[in-house]
Amino acid sequence: MSGDVALFGHWICPFSTRVEWALHQRGIEHTLVPVPPSAARPPDFVVPQEFLDHSPKLEVPMVRVGQDYRADSIPVLEWLEERIDAPSLLPTDPSARTLVRQRVTWIDEHAFRPMIGVYYGVDPVRIERAGQRLIDALETMGDWATTTGWLAGNEPTIADAVALPIHVRLQGLQRLGLSAPIPPSWNTYGERCRELPSWDPVEWTQGQEDEFVGRFESFRRVQRRKQEEGNP
Repeated sequence: MSGDVALFGHWICPFSTRVEWALHQRGIEHTLVPVPPSAARPPDFVVPQEFLDHSPKLEVPMVRVGQDYRADSIPVLEWLEERIDAPSLLPTDPSARTLVRQRVTWIDEHAFRPMIGVYYGVDPVRIERAGQRLIDALETMGDWATTTGWLAGNEPTIADAVALPIHVRLQGLQRLGLSAPIPPSWNTYGERCRELPSWDPVEWTQGQEDEFVGRFESFRRVQRRKQEEGNP
């Protein structure tokens, strides 16, 4: 399969991390084509023409399998299950699959939205509120993992892929204002994730964490300056 699968993405994008982790967890050989998300794309970055031709919103992640393309992390994860014969992240039992998909939707709404609210937040009160919503979601997900071992059963699934970027950037989130204590059940689940061989390829270096934090500290300074100057 080497050379037949390509991921167009970037380490700083949590949606790319979902797909990259899933590819490694399923043992799918692939090429990583670095394409930063638009918000982190340097002005002089040359976007590959292949990406321009096949990514509808010009955002990562996008995956190519052979000559076919898909974009958007959750549809990509489902599509890869259909296209590639490799260890699956979806159970065969229909009711178990339904549970996985229900939890994917829940994680996207109740965990990812407040996570993004933390690092895109400018007002300290709103950052704190988003942080508390995220902590509440981590507690719920930690309880799921305590019950079954993983977020939607006794094996890793797409639900774990969708939540995985939170583990990767947790320390960065704390540096950006996530001040409430992390639920012990979430930490225990995180330790289990770190034992998987698919963890190492997506784990951040200290330099990557510093860049992530620095980008959003700079973003906040710019936004606060605009507010002080009366600009929208």
